[in-house]
Amino acid sequence: MLAPNTPRPILESSRLRLEPLTQADAARIFPMMNHPEVMAHWDIGEIDDPQLVEEIVAGQLADMAVGKALHWSISTLQGDQFAGCCDLSDINRWHRRAEIGFMLARESWGQGFGLEAMRSVISFAAANGVRKLGARTHLGNRRSENLLATLGFEPEGLLRGHVLRDGERRDCRLFGLLL
Repeated sequence: MLAPNTPRPILESSRLRLEPLTQADAARIFPMMNHPEVMAHWDIGEIDDPQLVEEIVAGQLADMAVGKALHWSISTLQGDQFAGCCDLSDINRWHRRAEIGFMLARESWGQGFGLEAMRSVISFAAANGVRKLGARTHLGNRRSENLLATLGFEPEGLLRGHVLRDGERRDCRLFGLLL
C-alpha cells in the first residue's frame, strides 16, 4: 500500500505525461481555475486571484509531503501542452482506499485526455495496493459521470445539499470502483 515516503512517480500513457505537481504549476493551473466552464461543477466558482491558486497548490504539496495524496500535472507528450491536473487523494492505508479527481483545461476537453490520465492513475493505485477508489461529482456533471462510468465506477449514493456554492446548496453523487 502507498506509504508516506512513496516516490512521487511520473506516469506516462500513449499521449500524456503525468508529473508530480510542483509550486511552479500554479501558474499553469490558474487560467484553468479562472475559466467559468471548467469550474461550473466544482465546489467553488472560478478563481480570479493567482495567489489563491498558489495557496491551493501549496496545500496539495503539503498533503503530498505527509502521504495523504499524490497530485499530478497532465501534459501532452507531443508538444508538452498543459492539459490539466489529477490526483489520488484521501489515501487511507488501513482500508486500502483513496479518491481520484481530475480537472482538464477547457481546450483539452473532448480529446480523451481525462480517460487516459485516469487509467494511468487507476493502474498506479492498483499496483500499489489500493483496493477501493471513490470519486464525487456535482449532480448534473454528465461529462465526469460518463467518464467515471467508462472507467468502471458505479454510483454509490447521493449527498444531498453537500456543497454550498453561490448561495445555493448543491447535491453530489458518489461513485466507487473496487480494484
